[in-house]
Amino acid sequence: MTRLITRPGLREASAPTHTVSRRAVISVAAGLALTGALPSFAQLDSSSTNTQRPPDNGNQDMQTVKTSDGVELFYKDWGPKGAQPIVFHHGWPLSSDDWDAQMLFFISKGYRVVAHDRRGHGRSTQVGTGHDMDHYASDASAVAEHLDLRNAVHIGHSTGGGEVARYVAKYGQPQGRVAKAVLVSAVPPLMLKTEGNPGGTPIEVFDGFRKALAQNRAQFFLDVSSGPFYGFNRPGAKPSQGIVQNWWRQGMMGSALAHYEGIKAFSETDQTEDLKAITVPTLVMQGDDDQIVPYKDASLLQAKLLKHGTLKIYPGYPHGMLTTNAEVINADLLAFIKS
Repeated sequence: MTRLITRPGLREASAPTHTVSRRAVISVAAGLALTGALPSFAQLDSSSTNTQRPPDNGNQDMQTVKTSDGVELFYKDWGPKGAQPIVFHHGWPLSSDDWDAQMLFFISKGYRVVAHDRRGHGRSTQVGTGHDMDHYASDASAVAEHLDLRNAVHIGHSTGGGEVARYVAKYGQPQGRVAKAVLVSAVPPLMLKTEGNPGGTPIEVFDGFRKALAQNRAQFFLDVSSGPFYGFNRPGAKPSQGIVQNWWRQGMMGSALAHYEGIKAFSETDQTEDLKAITVPTLVMQGDDDQIVPYKDASLLQAKLLKHGTLKIYPGYPHGMLTTNAEVINADLLAFIKS
């Protein structure tokens, strides 16, 4: 059963869907309102863009857990160990750093906050295999088991939402570790347009992603972050150089192979059965101006498939609303967790 909750300024989704095109993503820089020039990255640490695992400068305190196939996953574990844990799952091609605004907010509220870098992303091992939703979920379970997390709330953004759906359905619920789940601008049930999913995104769009990434990953990531991801390509938008640079930094820390193969994982994995299997209360959140994951083929379908789903659509919010609209999103997450 799905409940639709609205708040002042929120409404049930009805605005026209905004789909991603290769032109919108690959050539988006031409339409930016960035006062003339793209951001400079001269002051970024270039060592983090070309090493298998970024050096820790002698720090032996990096927290990692090793998976059954030998992958070392970097994770953060902050706050009181006896508090209810909130576990954050990041989107493609980022890292756990993308949850800074949420982790700092919830630790200030007394929660234990946990997040890991997906295999091939951020500070985790740049392994050559396992860049698929099954391994993503298995890795998330390895972290939860290592820390023995129970009564946890799992929150996933974009690809991380797919990771949450599969983790909860396959591991978290059967092990009795999950209290609630949240899907934010998430990719399930299926992004790709198929005969059974006519509202999906055509394969040509994802082929365009792969081509752009292979040709010039650094420029592609700049185009995405300075354009559609945060809605900075919209008329009247006020782009933030810091947000753009932070997205680019996180992306370039990871493996090109993991990012390339991850496109197939987030676009072609059918998670209909995962959503149907989830029985814990689940909050579904998405902006109706999401140019990366069209909401009519994502959050609206998720809410229909979940047994205990609550849907919130945010008029005008972009795919990266966790960052651009953190104050609103954090308040709604807290209200759901405490309810």
